[in-house]
Amino acid sequence: MNYYTAKNNQRINLSDIPTIDFETFKAQLEMTNLRPIGFFGADWGENIRLFAFLVDDEEGEIFISSALLDKNAKEYPSITKENHQYHIFEREFYEQFGIKPVGHPWLKPLRLNQDKHEFFEMEGEEIHQVAVGPIHAGVIEPGHFRFMCQGEKVYNLEIMLGYQHRGVEDLMVKKPSNQLAESICGDSVIAYNTAYSQVMEALSDTKVSIKAKLIRAIALEMERIAIHIGDMGAILGDIAYLMGKEVYAVTRTLVINTMLEISGSRFGRGLITFGGVNFDIDDELSEKILSVLSEVKATVEKMTKAALQSSSVMSRLEKTGVVSKETAQELNLVGLIARSCGIEIDSRFDFKDEFYQDFEKKKFSATNDAYSRFKIRYKEVIESISFVKKLLKKLEVVKDDEILVEKNDLISNSLAISIVEGWRGEVVHIALTDENGKLRRYKIKDPSFNNWWGLSMALRGNGISDFPLCNKGFDLSYAGFDL
Repeated sequence: MNYYTAKNNQRINLSDIPTIDFETFKAQLEMTNLRPIGFFGADWGENIRLFAFLVDDEEGEIFISSALLDKNAKEYPSITKENHQYHIFEREFYEQFGIKPVGHPWLKPLRLNQDKHEFFEMEGEEIHQVAVGPIHAGVIEPGHFRFMCQGEKVYNLEIMLGYQHRGVEDLMVKKPSNQLAESICGDSVIAYNTAYSQVMEALSDTKVSIKAKLIRAIALEMERIAIHIGDMGAILGDIAYLMGKEVYAVTRTLVINTMLEISGSRFGRGLITFGGVNFDIDDELSEKILSVLSEVKATVEKMTKAALQSSSVMSRLEKTGVVSKETAQELNLVGLIARSCGIEIDSRFDFKDEFYQDFEKKKFSATNDAYSRFKIRYKEVIESISFVKKLLKKLEVVKDDEILVEKNDLISNSLAISIVEGWRGEVVHIALTDENGKLRRYKIKDPSFNNWWGLSMALRGNGISDFPLCNKGFDLSYAGFDL
């Protein structure tokens, strides 16, 4: 195969990445069992260099290839026609470069030209449409949901996003910074800032201390704990189990208030930086984290046991919003949503993060429904609390390490990729430098990029009143999608 084989957080010379003819490039993407995590173009003089990044999750390897397309080309034969995992990547590429993937089965606007979006239509007795958004009665960001229903039954949910046109990736090239990275997706501050920092460190051969890496890992797990607990409360709130909603809300606050004591921000802003971290965790703070997490674990276990013993809770969660494993694989769903469908991918373990090698990767008995999405959050909360305790133990051994090192300049004509398992799933940052050591392309993939289409499938055959429950179970990001 015409690929360069890489590892996570590795610097690669651009000249080492194969550039092959498009027919060969297309054929190998159509036939492979490798999973795509990146597919994008970069301006390459008179051409567009089209990159593909595929992963072997079992071996923890990344395969990179590329092909050149003439800037003046109007079209190319679609890859999605043979491999549906590329459906959204090709739509994005079309919007960004105007080269049409001929034969794409669902070539609609992704983030642009919402006024030209032709929604799927149905005809028949009692068929009606329900339109929600893009403006919502609250503080959430814009997104349009179009339900095609017969009576209360949903036959199709079509989701239109991208209303803000934020231009984040272009801004990353012009003015890259940790402050920008942590502002892209406000509920994934640690995951995004870690991915950005690791990409820049790889591109500059900057070696970060073990202590700094441990503090990042601790913060990442605390972010996971806090958001999962909040989501468990939101799920129960949408099925009117209000005691659970309130108990989880209070418990989540304990976690984010502990983050506040580490960095001065409840969401970890300012903690992580290119070269390490800005704040230490001393023995006293470590003991406080352990104490808080012990209280959190006891409360979450007790509340979850009570909730799942309620017949009314179980009747709403079980068999609601089912997404089959086959559909999840075809749509390339990721993160906790993929795991709730029985697909055991988790980049913390799959890409052999140095601090997770000693931790056991436990399998989860997935039921593919709202119950599965609730239960996996509970499982991961308990696991992450255990991980933090072990990481704090490791921190004791390197307590005298520095937390911040001097950063080096970026190395010219290089590429680096960082995959971080955020609480939603894999956060992917890819950066390329030019001949002067400046960024020439910065590409981001949030797990929501993959998983919004899973939410559409979850609603099929359900009542429209199940949408809030399914929506909270997926808890996807508008901001992480609208780049």
